Amino acid sequence: MTDAPVAVLSLDHLCKSFGALQVTNDVTIDLREGEVHALIGPNGAGKTTLISQICGDLRCDSGHVHFKGQDITAFKAHRRVRMGLGRSFQITQLCLEFTVLDHVILSLDSIGGGSFNIFSNPRKNPSLREQACQWIAEVGLGGRENSLVANLAHGERRQLELAVALARNPGALVLDEPMAGMGSEETARMIGLLQGLKGRYPMLLVEHDMDAVFTLADRISVLVYGRVIFTGTADEIRRHPEVRSAYLGDEAC
Repeated sequence: MTDAPVAVLSLDHLCKSFGALQVTNDVTIDLREGEVHALIGPNGAGKTTLISQICGDLRCDSGHVHFKGQDITAFKAHRRVRMGLGRSFQITQLCLEFTVLDHVILSLDSIGGGSFNIFSNPRKNPSLREQACQWIAEVGLGGRENSLVANLAHGERRQLELAVALARNPGALVLDEPMAGMGSEETARMIGLLQGLKGRYPMLLVEHDMDAVFTLADRISVLVYGRVIFTGTADEIRRHPEVRSAYLGDEAC
C-alpha cells in the first residue's frame, strides 16, 4: 500500500471578505512534498488576496493555514518566513542600491536573527560570502555578485529574488507570478531554473503564463471569483469544460 503524499502547506476553508465583497470563498488546497502546485485564474479571481493570507500579510476571516504540520493562521509574516515559508513577489522587492551579494548575505544572516549593522557586518563573514556565492550561482547569476540591483535586467532581478528565498533554506516556496513582465528568453530561463528546483522544494506557483504552468505543474487549481472550481493535472485542466469556459478558452483544446 502506497503512503499518501505529505502536505507541506494546507489551506483549509479560507475565507476573506472586504465589506460585502467575498474575495476568498472557502478555499481548500494543499501543497505536497516535492510537487509544483500551480494556482491560476482570471484577473480579479482573488489570487493576490489568497497569497497574502498564506504569507501572513492579511488575516483570514475564517479557515486555517497549516505549514509543516503546524497551524500558522495567527502567525505574522516574519514568523512564517523564519519557519521556512519562502516567497517571491509579483512586484520585485529588492533594494536598488545594494549588490546581488548584499541581498543574499543578508538573507543568510537573517536565518540566525542577524542584522546588517556597523557592529557586525555580515559581508565580512567568509562563510556567509561563500554560501551566498553558491546560491547566486545556483540561480544563474554567477559573476554578477558585485553588480548593483539597479543595473540588473528585469529577469535577473527575478533570479536574485529566488536566490534570496532559497538562501533561507525554505520548506516551501510561494512564487507570485515569477514570469511577470519577462520576454521570451527570460521566461525560458526562469522555467529552466524552476525545473531544476522541482522535486527539491515544494512550490506553490501563481502564474498567468500557461505554457509555464503546463510545463512545470504537477497539479493545477483554478480560482474563479474567489472559489476553487477544479484541481487536477494539466490534461484534466485542459479537458474540464468549466475551466475552459471560465479561463482557458478554446485554445486549450
